[in-house]
Amino acid sequence: MSPNHKKNIDEINAVFGKIPPQAIEVEEAVLGALMLERDAYITIADIIDTQSFYKQEHQKIFEAIKYLSSNNRPIDLLMVTQELKNRDLLEVVGGPMMITQLTSRVASAAHIEFHSRIIAQKFMQREMIRISTEIQTKAYDDAIDVDDLITEAENELASIQQTGQSKESNISEGIRGLKERITCNQKNTGLSGTGTGIFKFDQFSGGLQKTDLLIIAGESSQGKTSLALTILKNAVMKYNARAAVYSLEMDKVQLVARLIAQETGISAKKILNQKLSKEEISQVSSIAKIMNNLPVFFDESSTSTIDQICTSIRRLKIKYDIGLAVVDYLQLVGSGLKNKTDEAQIAEIARRLKNVAKDLGISVVALSQLSRTTNGNHRPTKSRLRGSGQIEEAADVVMLIWRPETYEIDQFPEPHKGIATSGLAECLIEKGRNIGTGSFLLKFNPETTGFYDYDPRYESQPDYLNPNSRIEKEHEPF
Repeated sequence: MSPNHKKNIDEINAVFGKIPPQAIEVEEAVLGALMLERDAYITIADIIDTQSFYKQEHQKIFEAIKYLSSNNRPIDLLMVTQELKNRDLLEVVGGPMMITQLTSRVASAAHIEFHSRIIAQKFMQREMIRISTEIQTKAYDDAIDVDDLITEAENELASIQQTGQSKESNISEGIRGLKERITCNQKNTGLSGTGTGIFKFDQFSGGLQKTDLLIIAGESSQGKTSLALTILKNAVMKYNARAAVYSLEMDKVQLVARLIAQETGISAKKILNQKLSKEEISQVSSIAKIMNNLPVFFDESSTSTIDQICTSIRRLKIKYDIGLAVVDYLQLVGSGLKNKTDEAQIAEIARRLKNVAKDLGISVVALSQLSRTTNGNHRPTKSRLRGSGQIEEAADVVMLIWRPETYEIDQFPEPHKGIATSGLAECLIEKGRNIGTGSFLLKFNPETTGFYDYDPRYESQPDYLNPNSRIEKEHEPF
């Protein structure tokens, strides 16, 4: 045992009172195997990394091997020795004799993957000890907010779960997934994802797809929150979705009032602030009773930063199996990044939400402000996404919403030219990964802030569950 390694163990023993989990001989076997077979590193690259090794000398040897691989250079005893010599680390790791001994202790790389998983497991155990010790120390500090501490612990533990996990797959698994989508599309609903209750959108996209990030953007007071709540309400009530809402502008009482307003026709303003008639109280009570057991969850303690929101989404996915999360809205979410531009922070927030959607296999709907126009043309474009063009890059679907009548515009431009704007809104799909782009109109009730399907020929709601529905057949895609 080298003096450096002995010192390292002594330091950790002083903290934990016992030797941390380790597998020194297995580490030696893996390093030796890596220098015996050229392609061995590729086999274990997704399982372990430099920090996975307990012994510091082994970390330095592995880092040299990793460098050689990334530069497409041979990995053998001579090349590793030379690379360590170039870094002035050869004597630190024990000299040429130590490198030779590593290769002499194994005959082949046949068991390298199995051995690497042992190393990964020991590393995870050490990380759990480290995290729990740090959390314990911080828990004694009254200056640290306990909610921030819980969020930190959850994020750290979640990161450990990803250690050593490979997401490799082959084409047959992709074909199997495609067949499942096709089979789902042939069912009566015709939806491969979760329905939004908005016929034109569902017809074009197949609903909200798992792993997708949908951005709903618009200027202030155009109905972004109302559209998101309409989608959430329909998804939960019509398609049995389980959802979470993160609002930085409204509390759960205000959000629920809006949902009830859309169902009763009584304005949310009146429900919240005015005396109701007996008939209105009866209507509200009736809808509230129906909604009372709906799987819609709020976490008002986790809306300060993107870390808290993502941690909460993961927690609610585990606890309640949510499949949809709504975040209102991007520019109000804190990134936790210091000394970063607004653009960089918003880009990071959008990227994190996309990663959560992909990792958990859920749909995320996030709202975003649009910058105000400077040329007098109020029809929105994706170039006006406020704060970051990278929002578009992270999103699978970007849907822009605007109500021309709020700008005293009497008629829609193309492709809806000639249609009066009163009581209507235009939804523009400006980006649609895998679905394309287009535009459609929705009815908007300013009293209830609800959005509804619009078709000049058919004013009733389409029957999604009837494959022979006349409305479904005669609706034209975008």
